Formats: sequence, C-alpha cells, structure tokens
Amino acid sequence: MATPSLLLLLADGRFPAGAHAHSGGLEAAVAAGRVTDLASLEAFLAGRLATAGLVGAAFAAAAHRAAVAETVGSAHPARSARPSDAPAGSAGRSGALARLDAELDARTAAPALRAVSRRQGRALLRAGRTIWPDAPFADLPATPGGAHQPLVLGLLCAAAGLSRVETATIAAYGTLTGAASAGVRLLGLDPYQVQALLVGLADACDGTAADAARAADDPPERLPAAAAPLADIHAEIHATWEVRLFAS
Repeated sequence: MATPSLLLLLADGRFPAGAHAHSGGLEAAVAAGRVTDLASLEAFLAGRLATAGLVGAAFAAAAHRAAVAETVGSAHPARSARPSDAPAGSAGRSGALARLDAELDARTAAPALRAVSRRQGRALLRAGRTIWPDAPFADLPATPGGAHQPLVLGLLCAAAGLSRVETATIAAYGTLTGAASAGVRLLGLDPYQVQALLVGLADACDGTAADAARAADDPPERLPAAAAPLADIHAEIHATWEVRLFAS
C-alpha cells in the first residue's frame, strides 16, 4: 500500500532523476524576451500545464494503467479489477507501452524535446530500478534512447502503489515546479512570490491531473495531443546554444 510519503518522494525535485537540470523551455523563452517577470512567468506556466502538462500526465496515467492491468482483484490498492479491454500480462503490457511510446513520440514535434524526454526517462529508470527492482521495467519498449519519461514515471508510480490520479498529479506538478524554480535563477525573482504563484496554480494542476487520469482509459491514439508550436521552436533553438544554464 502506498503512503503519502511515497507520493511526496516521487514529486520531490530532489529525487535523483535529473529534473533540476531542465527549465521546461523557460530559458529559451526568457532569452526571447517572452518571459520577463512574475506575471509572464505565470502565463508561461499556465500554458505549459495546459499543453505539455496535460499530455505528459495522460501518458503517465496510461502507463500506470498498463502496469497494473494484469492483476484482477489483487490486494494491492492500485491493482483493482481492470477494464475488459485492458492489457493482460507481460506481453499485453509490452504492447500497450510500445503503443504509448509511439503515440507520445508523434505528439512531440521537436526532435530536441523528444531527446530530452527519453534522456529524462533513462535517468528516472536508473532510480526506479534501484528502488523497485521487481517492477516491470523490462516491458518498456527498447527504443533508441530509451522510453519516454512519462511512461517510466507511470511504471514507477505503479510500483510504489500510487493511484492513477496520484501518478497524473506528479506528472502535471513536475511540469510546473521545474520551470518555476528556473524562473528564480534566470530572472532573479523573489522565491516566495514564485511559490505563491504555484499555490495559485494548484487548482489548475489538480484539474489537469484529474482530466489526464480519466483520459487514460482511452486508446493511445485518443489521448490528449495539446501542442505548443512556439515551445517547439524555442526547444530547437535552445539545443543549438553552446553556452546555457539548463539542458532544456
């Protein structure tokens, strides 16, 4: 059974998955003059939550669903009776995760962002294999560069006994906190005001997570596909910089 502490552990930016090295696109947005103060940072975060946050949370929740679907009537709270169309066993799980990986790749237009997602997935997977060695990480697709980060997160949360909604919440929350922290460093913003900003976005974050968790019941091709073309452009430009503070 999961405890609240495990949810906090996986949502903590200090969890050894390399999230602190990424600004979520904020560094490029600051350089372009699109984010300059607290108000524009709030708008950036709200937009990121509605796009990358929703998509990432939905795919993490769908990966969680694939991870727990093999067990019917288990004593594990996260492994309750599965829908009749849910994948069963390792083979079904592998196929479901492969479809999710391909669909998320198709939704990530910028090659730089696809590479970042897989890089973060590898980092998260290293931590997951150490902490939960019996989790079904072997069922992740053997794609070049590794599986996308939301898929690894979904399996990690399932191994921790977290629910689908909790999984989506961690994913959505992570899209906000990394960029918010980067805003303090890049713009010299008051960290207390930035935290107040995050409090103001809490309801939107919870709502996004709830929407993502519900969407996880849909086939992979029907999962959210919200996009931010300008963020894609910024990501490609940022990847060409020789000197930068953040990896993305």
